[in-house]
Amino acid sequence: MSSFISRLRENNRLSVTVILAMSCLLSVSLQAFRVYYSGFYTYLFLIWNLFLAILPYVISTLFLLYYKKINSIVITGAVLLVWLLLFPNAPYIVTDFFHLERRANIPYWFDLGLILSFAWNGLMLGFISLYDIQTALARKFGVIKGWLFALFSLVLGSFGIYLGRYERFNSWDVLTNPMELFIDIANRFIHPFSHPRTMLMTILFSVVLISGYVTLVTLFRPGKEEKNSF
Repeated sequence: MSSFISRLRENNRLSVTVILAMSCLLSVSLQAFRVYYSGFYTYLFLIWNLFLAILPYVISTLFLLYYKKINSIVITGAVLLVWLLLFPNAPYIVTDFFHLERRANIPYWFDLGLILSFAWNGLMLGFISLYDIQTALARKFGVIKGWLFALFSLVLGSFGIYLGRYERFNSWDVLTNPMELFIDIANRFIHPFSHPRTMLMTILFSVVLISGYVTLVTLFRPGKEEKNSF
């Protein structure tokens, strides 16, 4: 355990992980208070969505800490593939604002703050997770390849957000419903102009996520952080 904590410190992830854990705990506490105060289980799905957003962060943190010990391209590729499948779950929480509406027994502003808390954690978990993956890949394969993977992940993640919100696909559909998922995706790539909402939403979210991510990376890199960055 002490060795693991030391690795977290060396990669500037101990304090970040603690802060994220506290922020996620705050979100869950707000949800628990809502259930207690209102007597309704509305928005309880946010906790599940937050759990799914945590998974790519766990994978990326472990990858950042131990990527030097992975000498197999196949294993590296497998880790990245699993991470890519889970990554859209993090920024996806932003779309839960679709569920915001005035409800009985709870102030409207409280629900706004509640969803905002979960959405913020989802974005931060996703961005920091991607930064970890990019950092490891940049150190292993070069800065350009690290950035190309990051940009690809954000565009793919934006497409994944669309699939989750409108087509109701989940990450595990790759295993449980692969054929329907493949046909749906292939149809949208072969006939993109027949699915304008897919194309426009993917472009919009790609621009927004890339803009936010580049801002975060810029904040990560100055001063003492430079020695740990790429």
